[in-house]
Amino acid sequence: MTWNDLLKTPLENEHLLLHPVVAADREALYAIALEPSIWRHFVSRIESDADFERFFAAMLADQAAGRRAVYVITDKRSGRTAGSMSFGNLAEADRRIEIGWSWLGVDFQGVGVNNWAKYLLFEHAFERLGAERVEFKTDQLNARARQGLRNIGAREEGTLRSFNPMPDGRRRDAVFYSVIRPEWPEVKARLATSGPPTVPDAA
Repeated sequence: MTWNDLLKTPLENEHLLLHPVVAADREALYAIALEPSIWRHFVSRIESDADFERFFAAMLADQAAGRRAVYVITDKRSGRTAGSMSFGNLAEADRRIEIGWSWLGVDFQGVGVNNWAKYLLFEHAFERLGAERVEFKTDQLNARARQGLRNIGAREEGTLRSFNPMPDGRRRDAVFYSVIRPEWPEVKARLATSGPPTVPDAA
């Protein structure tokens, strides 16, 4: 099966269900999206209904075009939609994929949802897609996310200066991190360990 086929598969454990985004997810995501603190380090801002409509339309368009595999996260404990994460920069021939576009409603931050979502995405990438490299990028100013990525064993690789514009008018310096296949067993063990979340919700 190709990555395109495998990325249509829901991901699940006893904590979470991640399913590919569909138009029917709009209301549940809207209900948790209009909180400014979520978007502090994001490349876009959602401050109005119009902002959300553009954001959600981009999720659907990217999914349909195969530019991203966009997942909606359901917290099984509450039965509520918790947020979204994506696979992007899909380089199947090179066995390389990025995890990002991650955001959670404030009720689901700091309670382990982000850890388990990352666990499911890593597991899918390395154990089903056959990826050799999973990468992340984050704002150089996002110290919390950077520490969280280091905590799970992701390796900092460098900074691409003036990488992209941000809503506040500055240009973001993007710091890149990766986990490669030989490192996955250790990362898997760290994410599976009970206790406080190791990956901040903005990572």
